[in-house]
Amino acid sequence: MDSTAAPPADIRHRIAALRAAMQRHGLAAWIAPSADPHLSEYLPERWKAREWLSGFTGSMGTLVVTHEHAGLWADSRYWVQAEAELDGTGIELMKISAGGSLQHIEWLAGRMGPGDAVGADGRVLGLAGARQLQSALAARGATLRTELDLLDEVWPARPGLPAPPVYEHLPPHATQPRAARLAGLRVQMQHHGAQWHLISTLDDLAWLLNLRGSDVPYNPVFVAHALVGLDGATLFIDAAKVPPPLREALAADGVRLAPYGEAAARLAALPQGDTLLLDPRRVTLGLREAVPEGMRVVEAVNPTTLAKSRKSAAEAEHLRETMAEDGAALAEFFAWFEGALGRGRITELTIDERITAARARRAGFVSPSFATIAGFNANGAMPHYRATEAAHAAIEGDGLLLIDSGGQYLGGTTDITRVVPVGTPSAAQKRDFTLVLRSLIAMSRLSFPRGIRSPLLDAVARAPLWEHGLDYGHGTGHGVGYFLNVHEGPQALSWHAPPEPHTAMEAGMVTSIEPGLYRAGQWGVRIENLALNQAAQHSEFGDWLRFETLTLCPIDTRCIDAALLREDERAWLDAYHAEVLRRVAPRVQGEALAWLQARTRPLAAA
Repeated sequence: MDSTAAPPADIRHRIAALRAAMQRHGLAAWIAPSADPHLSEYLPERWKAREWLSGFTGSMGTLVVTHEHAGLWADSRYWVQAEAELDGTGIELMKISAGGSLQHIEWLAGRMGPGDAVGADGRVLGLAGARQLQSALAARGATLRTELDLLDEVWPARPGLPAPPVYEHLPPHATQPRAARLAGLRVQMQHHGAQWHLISTLDDLAWLLNLRGSDVPYNPVFVAHALVGLDGATLFIDAAKVPPPLREALAADGVRLAPYGEAAARLAALPQGDTLLLDPRRVTLGLREAVPEGMRVVEAVNPTTLAKSRKSAAEAEHLRETMAEDGAALAEFFAWFEGALGRGRITELTIDERITAARARRAGFVSPSFATIAGFNANGAMPHYRATEAAHAAIEGDGLLLIDSGGQYLGGTTDITRVVPVGTPSAAQKRDFTLVLRSLIAMSRLSFPRGIRSPLLDAVARAPLWEHGLDYGHGTGHGVGYFLNVHEGPQALSWHAPPEPHTAMEAGMVTSIEPGLYRAGQWGVRIENLALNQAAQHSEFGDWLRFETLTLCPIDTRCIDAALLREDERAWLDAYHAEVLRRVAPRVQGEALAWLQARTRPLAAA
């Protein structure tokens, strides 16, 4: 179901209906964030309120509607896309510098006065952001009302809760029993002096309970909350989603089921003398307000967020196997692509179809890990471009094709970006490609102190571009889950992210390395590998980590200006390609093997 495919006239009608509802309830403004009750990045259809109201389909953005103005706050990754999708709707694109920006709060507070009320659905409003909003409004004499959900009034055919069943993530890919993960969590709860812990983020729940689902596109998670005590746990979920054998298995580990809608009431009934642990960045205002006033609350990062980011040695082995399978799928795809060029019509949509089909033939494949980005020439200059039936390009003529794709496998999650030439790349395109490659190599070769705050590493990747006065608007890397969300914390390679203690780099973390360079209206370059933090050495200055590159797919040497590479950079690339050939060649044959051998030749021979 595509709830956002509406012409501008329909969007204007939806905004008018929202304003009428605001008038009925005495609201001066309404905020529609990109969020659900679990603060997910990818949303079930029911909670795509911002998309339905605005028509903007990007994964991040905030819509603010007053009686005189409607604005959509989005960062540079989405500016071109948002301008196109908002055209004719009456909604203004409000450009912000970074995805985590709260500039809409400053803008809104500056337009509110004494007695004004701003509305938002407290069930989807993140606690940390809500506190900043409440403070900013209070300074102006205005208030925040969160008990309303105006979308129920203005969205006639609003979807219900997702219904797909939950299933168990089983050994050997699930490398630790559910009971052990619950026990480990309780140790951390006791460390915080807490008898209870609330978990709402879906990937934390899936990891903790060794469960998976399909309630959210691309992420194998399910809609639920959990309240974990020292002696048992309650999973708030539609019981019809949990097959009887799985219910019994959960019960054996002390996990009881309760209706999804009862989470707030169960929180309200907790003993006032007890202590509750919750993460203010991973829980909504609505749930926080359900906690009894007399109850002690400890606010800290979810222990599961830290634990699941540090993949075990067994999980790392499954990841290496998964990367080899993914590399084989990509070899088959690129062999087809190069052979098919010029022999028939290929579009950006064809790329998505073919690359997904190639992955689907590999062992352990479950689904794509995000919507494939296939952007040719100017479309590749939009970092989060998405080809549609209504708007896509044919792959013909000369230029660069950027493909960002990934897969969910039982043994891990993949995310890779490659740029390939179509026809003859220009000297300027080769220069851009080579500078981005130098950025990738600089980060990939890095050795760094254990515990360094991950945002501090971002400059290493950008240095080869900064040297030429060039940059890119997105982060250099994000954490990646283990058959879970393709974007996971707590680490982030981005100078826009605050270098807080929980962002420390630890062994076992999987992070993307994806520098880029984008020429608006011309072409885009991004090269992305996933890397695993590995122990490197111990010295008198402490423990050191290094990156082990996990992704196994050639980097197209036809796009390289070899004169711009140093000898040590050439050596890194040749060694990487030798490893790709060694690991992937046994899994392919015929045209795919021939393609792999050709694309992994040493640079001097390429």
